Amino acid sequence: MKLLKRIFGALAGLSVLAASPLAAETVLINADSVIYEADTDVSSVPVMIVVVDGVIEDILPHGNFEYAPYEARADRVIDLTGKTVLPGLIDLHTHLSGDPSGEFWRAATNPPEWYTLIAAKNARLTALAGFTTVRDLGSRTDQVTQSLRRATESGVVAGPRIVTSARTIAIVGGHGDINGFRKEVNDAITSDFSCTGPIQCAERVRTASKYGADLIKITATGGVLSQQGRGLEAHFTDEEMKSIVDTAETLGLKVAAHAHGARGIEAAARAGVHTIEHGTYIDEAAAEAMKENGTTLVPTLMAFEGIKKNIGKGFYTPVVEDKIRAVSQFADTIVQRARQYGVKIAFGTDAGVFPHGENARELALMKAGGMSDREALAAATTVAAEIIGLEAEIGRLAPGFSADIIAVDGNPLADVTVLEDVDFVMVRGRVIE
Repeated sequence: MKLLKRIFGALAGLSVLAASPLAAETVLINADSVIYEADTDVSSVPVMIVVVDGVIEDILPHGNFEYAPYEARADRVIDLTGKTVLPGLIDLHTHLSGDPSGEFWRAATNPPEWYTLIAAKNARLTALAGFTTVRDLGSRTDQVTQSLRRATESGVVAGPRIVTSARTIAIVGGHGDINGFRKEVNDAITSDFSCTGPIQCAERVRTASKYGADLIKITATGGVLSQQGRGLEAHFTDEEMKSIVDTAETLGLKVAAHAHGARGIEAAARAGVHTIEHGTYIDEAAAEAMKENGTTLVPTLMAFEGIKKNIGKGFYTPVVEDKIRAVSQFADTIVQRARQYGVKIAFGTDAGVFPHGENARELALMKAGGMSDREALAAATTVAAEIIGLEAEIGRLAPGFSADIIAVDGNPLADVTVLEDVDFVMVRGRVIE
């Protein structure tokens, strides 16, 4: 019942955005405490942020002689005095079409339409949590996140900007492929994105591009929540991973690699992947390969928190529980080890493994791993924007940037956990109610 109430409540909220102007307006935001980007301190100079057609046109100190003309043609004035205003947050690892569940068999019973509704519900929850852009790394069915990307961009559905890999490329029978059913069921519901050999893997990349993927996601190693116990080290051969990365590059796409085992991390980095997702067993050799190839770590600490709390409750199958126990003892030190080895870190949560809308709790976990409040905020703004190639559009408050704006009580640079309670969200100039 709780799940249904959350879903229906979120779906009811979708109409709120449709009742609002779709960004073709002039909005003035009054603010007296502003963080323009993570590298700056809080400015206590009261300003007016001018948003025109979803883009920040200007940021003017109050009393500026240019203020009056904007005020005269404003469609809306928003008062955020008393709040700290800052750029919207970016989550580099979400699964909007999924909610936490140990019932793997539902893959054989839920129709695609169900996952579409779940994705729409979760898009709104994610935006309300202050995340104005997400990278979605693996949807439950074809075309869900590509359609959701279009819907949030056009204002049909309230939600963040979406950059999506759509489906995940996996080895046959590996993490990301369908597992746990009888052969005829596996064959019926499996995706077309598993592969064997460099040629077939290259074809999968081209297929993902054909159907609108913004990047490629691979499962470079075994995973925790899949119904196979083949370990957590490398799944693809070096030749297969190199083929995937090289093919993606010819299409202008980057590759994100789910990777737990150290040697799998190292192999994926050598192949040239752009980001390592999770990085559970990262060691010095894996870190050196990442640094040599410019690979960034997205630690997804909330995923580990989410799965640990359900262990021993019959939530997961025994094979999955065994893997959870194996990774849990290493999860708390991922960020600490990465920092020790000098690896670049960006923000991502794996939302969907835990409830959507709790994404900002990752910031406290990053801080517990040794990152400062400022470093954690940068990881979720400027650093994340750079990872997805939108550093000239999002991650900062400046003229010419998208009006992705949030507001909170308190100062995130002094206590980043205040971002767990966001009071105001604007995505592309549209207020998420």
